[in-house]
Amino acid sequence: MSRRVILALAATVLALVAAAATVAAAAPRNFVTPLNGASEVPARDTQARGVAIFQLSPDGQTMSYKLIASNIENVFMAHIHLQDPGTVPGETNGPIAVWLYESTVPGDQAPLGSGRHDGVLVTGSFTSAAFTGPLAGMTMEALVEAIAQGRAYVNVHTNDGVGDPDTGPGDFPGGEIRGQLP
Repeated sequence: MSRRVILALAATVLALVAAAATVAAAAPRNFVTPLNGASEVPARDTQARGVAIFQLSPDGQTMSYKLIASNIENVFMAHIHLQDPGTVPGETNGPIAVWLYESTVPGDQAPLGSGRHDGVLVTGSFTSAAFTGPLAGMTMEALVEAIAQGRAYVNVHTNDGVGDPDTGPGDFPGGEIRGQLP
């Protein structure tokens, strides 16, 4: 083979690699976790189940999400939490990093005792401007890093608004179903 042909092949290979890297970098990143009572801390005896689906925008600045929950009652909040560094995922509860339900506005809650829910609980999106607690003032990259390290989880909180908390399904204000990201 002549040197000219080898150089042309090398240039073509480099161009293909660069194009593939550009496509890979632009591709959205998806994160999905099933939600159940056994993953809560402490574990919850509940038939409620769900799934949290997240998709990072191609520019890495916006996270879109959908929370689906079924066989659950009295949902009033849902969040992404971060666990403190050095803790074992699933053995501790961490601070709220992003509010998801009723909206991404910190402190926004649905009414207590709202009844049964089956299906899509909420869809939305957020940027780093919605971060609170340990992520406040940080970039979306910090959340993605926490997810990649297994330091983030989603949970759905329930409250019937009657009497003492933690009386059973539909009344777990600390969280009824949970799933570790990624």
